[in-house]
Amino acid sequence: MKFNRKYKYPKSMRSLINGKRHYDIGNDKLPSVTTILSATQSEEKQASLAKWKARLGDQQADRVRDIAAMRGTAMHKYLECYINGSGHKDLTSIGKEAEPMARKIIESGLGDLEEVWGQEVTLYYPGLYAGATDVVGIYDGRESIIDFKQTNKPKRREWIEDYFVQLGAYAMAHNYVYGTKIQSGVILMCSKDLLFQKFEVWDKEFVGYQHAFLKRTDQYYKNVPNHKKGQGTKND
Repeated sequence: MKFNRKYKYPKSMRSLINGKRHYDIGNDKLPSVTTILSATQSEEKQASLAKWKARLGDQQADRVRDIAAMRGTAMHKYLECYINGSGHKDLTSIGKEAEPMARKIIESGLGDLEEVWGQEVTLYYPGLYAGATDVVGIYDGRESIIDFKQTNKPKRREWIEDYFVQLGAYAMAHNYVYGTKIQSGVILMCSKDLLFQKFEVWDKEFVGYQHAFLKRTDQYYKNVPNHKKGQGTKND
């Protein structure tokens, strides 16, 4: 693995608008990719989440969600520090759970990461959306967007289509701003029981997920009051 800092990625601040994450890019406040995806979930997915929450109860469901989020943050931090060579040790209970998960991803998934253009980088499509991806670079010979995911239990490919849509959004933003031709997305996932999974998407299938995100972006802007593409996002 080598670093090739060939692109200058923007610095940005995150902010909340009506409780939803946005990125301050220049004078724009752009909705995050995850904000758009969350706001445009299918009725089927909304019903599935509601059923899960009802089964566990609101308090327990929130607890499971929050612990998973903290575990994911700790795992990402370990991986970020591993890639940049700084090293990291988190002695909290969450950190002790996250470290072996990160190590599993390192030993099972990072061997094909050949070149790193940037990590934890902010990407944006002017006037439309922004987000942060874990790694941009070359993976197994392909220019790729790479994301790390933690999970409470192993996933089937058909359960994680929104992850592919997310990667497609990041690729479109990078290609538009930097003139690249990224057509590959890689998800490196580890469960809390240390089962590693790798999911890859490329070429025509990846383009399909990019188109899916553009449709959901249109849906988002139609549904959000006083928030039109390229308008209503300025800092006055």
